Amino acid sequence: MATAPMRTPTHLWIVGILSLLWNCFGGYDYLMTKTRNMDYLAGMTPPGVDPGTLLAYIDGMPLYAQFGWGLGVWSALIGSILLLMRNRYAVWAFLLSLVGMALSFGYMFIGPPMPGSEEAGMMKYMPLIIVILGLAQFAYARAVERKGLLH
Repeated sequence: MATAPMRTPTHLWIVGILSLLWNCFGGYDYLMTKTRNMDYLAGMTPPGVDPGTLLAYIDGMPLYAQFGWGLGVWSALIGSILLLMRNRYAVWAFLLSLVGMALSFGYMFIGPPMPGSEEAGMMKYMPLIIVILGLAQFAYARAVERKGLLH
């Protein structure tokens, strides 16, 4: 006799939707930057920093760091979607996202400072917040997978 599929717990919907919203913003930021949307960049840079200087910094990032940024952003977004679909590959997508973060943020920490980072106020902590949330998404996906909620 087959058992009925387990009902999706409310916490999975809450975490999945919040994760999706957070990672959609990451995708939006990536697209606006890569399409060189100067209005968007002007709003995201600290006062007194030319958005063109920020673009020059991003263009000057080595290929591994640019690849890592894309991998981190899009893998996290896919991970959120897979989590909502209760698919076990969400764990792997969030893990790939962490690899991407290590590549892109690694360059930012060992390479030249991002223009305006010294005037960024709370924004200078954004990479740390992104990494903490990435680790939390990965840990959550692993935990619900171990409980048998992902298949």
